[in-house]
Amino acid sequence: MRFLSFIAAFIGVALAAPSSQTTHVVHERRAADPVDWVKSRRLDAEKILPMRFGLSQQNIHRLEEMLMEVSHPDSPKYGEHYSPADIIETFAPSRETISSVTDWLVGAGISRDRLLLSGNKGWIHLNATTSEVEELLQTEYHVYEHPSGDSQFGCHSYSVPAHLSKHIDLIKPTVHFNHRPSPQSKTLHKRSGGLGATSARPGPKKSNKKVSSSTSLDTCDQFITLDCLRSLYNIKYKPLATAKNSYGIVEFTPQSFLGPDLDLFFRNFSPSLVGVRPKSVLIDGAVVQTTNQSFDFNGESDLDLEYAMGLTNPQPITLLQTGDLVEGAGFDNWLDAVDASFCTFEGGDDPNQDGIYPDPLPGGFKGPESCGITKPPSTVSISYSQDESTVTPAFANRQCQEYAKLGMMGTSVFYSSGDNGVAGNGGVCLTAKGLPSRNGTVFNPGFPVTCPFVTAVGATQVNPGASVNDPEGACEQVIFSGGGFSNIFPMPSYQASAVKQFLTSHPPPFTSAQFNNTGKVRGFPDLSANGANYVIGIDGEFALVFGTSASSPVVGSIFTLINDARLAIGKKSVGFINPAIYSPAFAHAFNDITSGGNQGCGTPGFTATTGWDPVTGVGTPNFLKLLVLFLILP
Repeated sequence: MRFLSFIAAFIGVALAAPSSQTTHVVHERRAADPVDWVKSRRLDAEKILPMRFGLSQQNIHRLEEMLMEVSHPDSPKYGEHYSPADIIETFAPSRETISSVTDWLVGAGISRDRLLLSGNKGWIHLNATTSEVEELLQTEYHVYEHPSGDSQFGCHSYSVPAHLSKHIDLIKPTVHFNHRPSPQSKTLHKRSGGLGATSARPGPKKSNKKVSSSTSLDTCDQFITLDCLRSLYNIKYKPLATAKNSYGIVEFTPQSFLGPDLDLFFRNFSPSLVGVRPKSVLIDGAVVQTTNQSFDFNGESDLDLEYAMGLTNPQPITLLQTGDLVEGAGFDNWLDAVDASFCTFEGGDDPNQDGIYPDPLPGGFKGPESCGITKPPSTVSISYSQDESTVTPAFANRQCQEYAKLGMMGTSVFYSSGDNGVAGNGGVCLTAKGLPSRNGTVFNPGFPVTCPFVTAVGATQVNPGASVNDPEGACEQVIFSGGGFSNIFPMPSYQASAVKQFLTSHPPPFTSAQFNNTGKVRGFPDLSANGANYVIGIDGEFALVFGTSASSPVVGSIFTLINDARLAIGKKSVGFINPAIYSPAFAHAFNDITSGGNQGCGTPGFTATTGWDPVTGVGTPNFLKLLVLFLILP
């Protein structure tokens, strides 16, 4: 049963109330004050807050080691993925952690019957008033307003007893803040979720250039089609194990595909798919809406599905449509749906980052939050992002750990790296103090792409006047491949050699005033694929689009085909691919990109060069070479 059990089932009698001399320490501070949001007033003292206390998990210090054991091509345990039950058992918080946090809450006057523990024992849930929470966490909650009419609440920092710091990862809702308005904020004036919102959405960019369906391999420098991609990346394979394989595309409401758009594209570029639709898994009251039809609402989904379906045909595609029309969704919501071990009562999600379900707002989804409603696909592609500067290290690490667990269970997760070079969404950079600013000069990496347990996908282009047989360059048309170095995550072992080689042999012409140049942090992207001049069917006509939003589903498609070949001969999916693609044996399976850059923040950005670089990663994939290498592995 996934619903929470009473805390009493896991602990004994309560200890005496803590001493009044208990020392509190600040546990988290807001990563950055939100751009365009204004603090307007104190939050109502009687408002009920759905508090979630994220308990420190056991064995997290072994997470990368355990992931590498099943993911590194040289490991004798390669491909021996974990089961969901294994994951829960391995990482569940200790009895000491559960009892220590519970005793603190009870000692502070919270009755034991108000506390609930999640099925995976990772979260304690408590409904409490603002005044109770402010006293408990020694903080103040305020309401913030956006020019759109949207509002959100949160505190700037919060504190916990010093002896509990090691037992608590993070507490929500507190300092975490979603910097985008909700999907329909202009009409509903509500908060939350909002990754699919059309306002300030980092989706694909559209060209005004007229597009004809009469394209060919001779025009791939102007019009990218399925055939162009097959030629560029040596994709020659017909899926055989489609019943065993799975490929998921994540979309956030109100972004949605239009059936006639898919058919327009397929009629011209993949006729056998006319009339075929993805299998829709509706998460948290999601709808594939058709009321609003425009590039802003349909461009992302149409692009993702037309190319994912076209490149993997006849592999059925799973559409992970996430969030209702009122609250939308955040990254935690789709994780809830595919990984039951991540769920808590009502999702354990942050009201200021994610959609909270059941949705009490007018017109919102009244059903329970979607917890473990579908098996994690073998491959997942997500073309959405936020800036790393908008999340706290605790929040980022907690979510990043879940991607590692998906990798341990055999899922490959691909995220687009962003379209603004070294800048963040909307071209926003950072000040010297690490705060987002439209006039900032410090590089602003993205999230979750900087998580070392996802595969970050950058963008390349067929250079103007070049052919599909010529080397590609980093994308410098309309968009610039997102890349750089994290300000939160340490460097994973699998890329240490590649990043050190780049910093030593090709030192960037910047200092610590522009980016984290310590040589000890995660670099991204990991690899790339074309992101320029994609022909898509959109709102009844053809259009050209640009973005890493295109690159990610293409790379996801390539590894879906590799999974198919492995599954067809009785092997398992490849799971987390980063340790393999950075290994010396795989170097020749990528087309090294050595020209172009990713300008931003008033600089030329980094430069693509020999080997890994923070513009295009290890390069673009050669499918047939990769296929041979992955088929050799156990």
